[in-house]
Amino acid sequence: MIVTNAFTDSSAVAAYADGPPRMVPGFADMQRMCWLLLAENAPADARVLVLGAGGGLELEVFAQAQPQWQFDGVDPSAEMLQLARTRLRANLHRVRLHQGTIDIAPPGPFDAACCLLTLHFIPRDERRRTLAEVRRRLKPGAPFVAVHFSFPQDATARGKWLARCTAFAISSGLDPDKARAREKALGAQLPILSPQDDEEVLREAGFSGVELFYAAFGFRGWVATA
Repeated sequence: MIVTNAFTDSSAVAAYADGPPRMVPGFADMQRMCWLLLAENAPADARVLVLGAGGGLELEVFAQAQPQWQFDGVDPSAEMLQLARTRLRANLHRVRLHQGTIDIAPPGPFDAACCLLTLHFIPRDERRRTLAEVRRRLKPGAPFVAVHFSFPQDATARGKWLARCTAFAISSGLDPDKARAREKALGAQLPILSPQDDEEVLREAGFSGVELFYAAFGFRGWVATA
């Protein structure tokens, strides 16, 4: 898994919460859609696995929306997990945080799981293995939602979609020089997949009923069933 200095540098971590709303179109509504999709088939007292939980943004939204849910959050960055603890202070009694990759997650079984803005850091083979480990920890029929960068991967399309994401970030108030530097770094580092390949990886990992529920510039989101 690629862990950039944005997840370990103290100043970058402190400013993390400002980033996703500026960079991800419809960020707040996307989070709301995610818990609604999980709630379709998860019980009122669900135990939920959150992969890539550092920062605590989705954990905060989910905990406020579902006061009986219990959460296990997994993230490789100690600094980001500390940020999550601070953000989740009011609900921390319902959250257990684990530093590491999916392998450190409890065995479950969980009633639901999500992975938001994380899988695009993981190369395809490791992504399939990671998703299979999520699937193994879920009860049969449990829902899973994932959102991340996903767009066509030929050279022309890759550059076009990254540029569009940069334009959105600049229009949202991100410093233009920082936004362009981010675009260059993302283009060089991230193992982004095409939407078709993303869906195939979910199926290879054992998920069924894969459905697209979110598409916003360079981001896609799917709901699937264990």
